Amino acid sequence: MSTDGAGPTRTEEPVTKPVPAHARSGQPPETGDSGSVGVGAAGDHLRIVLRPVASSAPVAFYAFGAGTILYSALQLQWMSAQQSKPLAIILLAFVGPLEIMAGLVAYAARDAGVATAMLIFGAVWIALGLELYTSPPGSRSTAVGMFMLTIAAAVLMISTGAIVARPLLGLLALLATARFALSGVYELYGGVNIEHASGWLGIPIIAISLYGGTAFLLEETMRKQILPIGRRRGAAAALEGDLSRQIEPVAREAGVRHLL
Repeated sequence: MSTDGAGPTRTEEPVTKPVPAHARSGQPPETGDSGSVGVGAAGDHLRIVLRPVASSAPVAFYAFGAGTILYSALQLQWMSAQQSKPLAIILLAFVGPLEIMAGLVAYAARDAGVATAMLIFGAVWIALGLELYTSPPGSRSTAVGMFMLTIAAAVLMISTGAIVARPLLGLLALLATARFALSGVYELYGGVNIEHASGWLGIPIIAISLYGGTAFLLEETMRKQILPIGRRRGAAAALEGDLSRQIEPVAREAGVRHLL
């Protein structure tokens, strides 16, 4: 501030703006790397960090196989109806929670298809476990029958979407659709032949579950495909394609965009 005969005058101090880090270092602005994506406008920059997670497919396949073999044994009368409560405890304590966990990890890995299938399967096992535990041995339920038919329709939609890119998962879902449908019909109308048909349909499901769990586990631990899984199209590109092209649309995915 200075004064003279004309009165006080103001001297403006120069304003110093912060210099961006890339300008100080002489490097171009950051545009993302293998673990992040940069987006923004008008000079703004946002980093989206992708966190690697282990594949939950092995535990999902193994758990599904374990639940299937136990439920098939009950349907085929390889165990007595009096064993329904111990079976229910296994479904509630082992099969259902593992499927739910696998589905949540799949969501974190940005695989909505596998996540949807595993969470539905997990919830079905828990529902069946509760029904078996609270109902008289060998009884049938109209509500359970309607529920199983509804789940069969939902899993059929999942199988049609999965079989194009991941035939193994699609085949598992397709067989599960038929089994849910047969189980639903048995719950509604009865019939030993229908119950046994549903039980026998569980045998190839068990084989696919054990094979798939082993194939995914070997692939995850050996970092290469040991047993053929049959990935095609987008599923094959996810392992063999360019990483930069896969993370390019991440800014428009759920959890980043404003609305689902």
